[in-house]
Amino acid sequence: MHDQHRLDEATNFLYPFIDGNEHDAGALIAGLTDSALAKAVESAVLRRTTLESCAPLIRAAGRELARRFTAGGRLFTFGNGGSSTDAATLAALFANPPTAEALPAWSLTADQAVLTALGNDVGFDLIFARQLIARARAGDIAVAMSTSGNSTDLLIALREAHAHGVYTIGFTGYDGGAFAGNPDVDVCLVVRSQSVHRIQESQALLGYELWAAVQAEKAAQ
Repeated sequence: MHDQHRLDEATNFLYPFIDGNEHDAGALIAGLTDSALAKAVESAVLRRTTLESCAPLIRAAGRELARRFTAGGRLFTFGNGGSSTDAATLAALFANPPTAEALPAWSLTADQAVLTALGNDVGFDLIFARQLIARARAGDIAVAMSTSGNSTDLLIALREAHAHGVYTIGFTGYDGGAFAGNPDVDVCLVVRSQSVHRIQESQALLGYELWAAVQAEKAAQ
């Protein structure tokens, strides 16, 4: 019972109306429906405003990425937790698009053997930096995805990449964290929200728009 009470407290902030309506099915369903609709509206508004604020950065990054891809550059993406899956999705979009030119792109979390070996042998903070040292070269692109912009392993990787002529892009949320204003981040795309869920939803759109900008630039070359 004590564990259940703690679980209830931990989830109350998501659905605060449940406690008062747990024995009224109609009211509970209505509350869930209203909550889902409110979140959908919030997400749509945030995605629109984020895209508007980031549009100039996406256009500039699209031009630079297209130039680098044309010159033989490659894209490396990385992140932690849910952001690692978002980074993998972005790499897959570039490497295996449905109806456009495939471009060389890899997620640095794809190889479990490499990832666990580095974590075990040199430390978690270096799992991405060491891969970039081994694989990236001047003219390549590195994209770090985060909701906070404060992860040490991402910051170290961005610093290493930038020092070796790799073009760096940071996706982040909240107020930008340590990514914002960082000299090792060439382009910082900030989703200004306090919700991890909403941040990642908007970042998915930004990633798609970045890919579309690159494809448009390459088509115009």
